[in-house]
Amino acid sequence: MEKLILAKEGVFPVTKDWNGRLLEETPKTGFQMPGTIQGEGKLAGVPSLFIRFSGCNLRCIWQMEDGTYSRCDTRYASFQPNETIELDVDEVVDWVRHNIGNIKHVVITGGEPLLQRRGLAELCQKLKEQLNVHITIESNGSIFNEEVATWVDLFSISPKLSNSVPNQEKLAVFGLKENTVFRKHNQTRHNLDALQSYINMANNSDKELQLKFVVGKKSDYKEILSDFISQLNDCKASDILLMPLGATKVEISRSSPMVLDMAIANGWRFSPRVHIELFGAKSGV
Repeated sequence: MEKLILAKEGVFPVTKDWNGRLLEETPKTGFQMPGTIQGEGKLAGVPSLFIRFSGCNLRCIWQMEDGTYSRCDTRYASFQPNETIELDVDEVVDWVRHNIGNIKHVVITGGEPLLQRRGLAELCQKLKEQLNVHITIESNGSIFNEEVATWVDLFSISPKLSNSVPNQEKLAVFGLKENTVFRKHNQTRHNLDALQSYINMANNSDKELQLKFVVGKKSDYKEILSDFISQLNDCKASDILLMPLGATKVEISRSSPMVLDMAIANGWRFSPRVHIELFGAKSGV
């Protein structure tokens, strides 16, 4: 059986551990029950449990329209994946089982879950066969794996634009030193073959797809058109979502009007970030 390396919160928000023991701490949502809502994309507002994988093959640092910088809002699962939980697939399934209640939707996120594709495929299969839940995978779209995709209901793919590249100036602002992942970011982020595979599988099945672009600058729509949509076949406008850049309420409020204007002008969807509006910039919600 495969081992999974999860980020520090593992499965969240929960009231019991993977052995079914009641936890002393209240979930970060402030509620006395497990579960939260999906905050982004087509299923925003749907009651959900989340499973957060540790580790990512990208290191996103964006620049906002006003010149300020915004780093990945789950950097503990990407930049600094030090606090982790290692569990068997069955233990993760049991963790979900003990907390699922009336919830029918499980979101697998990261980091980048597809880096652990063997264990991820086994996890998705068991979640589907044993608990019959709707599974969303949140991925940066740099990796496609058919075995994983077979068990997924919604591919929530967030391709990263060139604004995400961690250049020397950005690294200096955050006091970061260049490493192999930083250097390979620009090449890794853009995998048209993987994106086309997700589109094809969604178009030829009952699976859903959303291409969710994080937008921080007025010119980003040109790159979305030239570097992605124009190079992909059968990409539907209804599957393209624009999400305002920002890791905090203040940052999102600054970028939202620009992104809303861009979405309407191009006939694309605007994706809110409801969880940040409701709970603020904290993990485990």
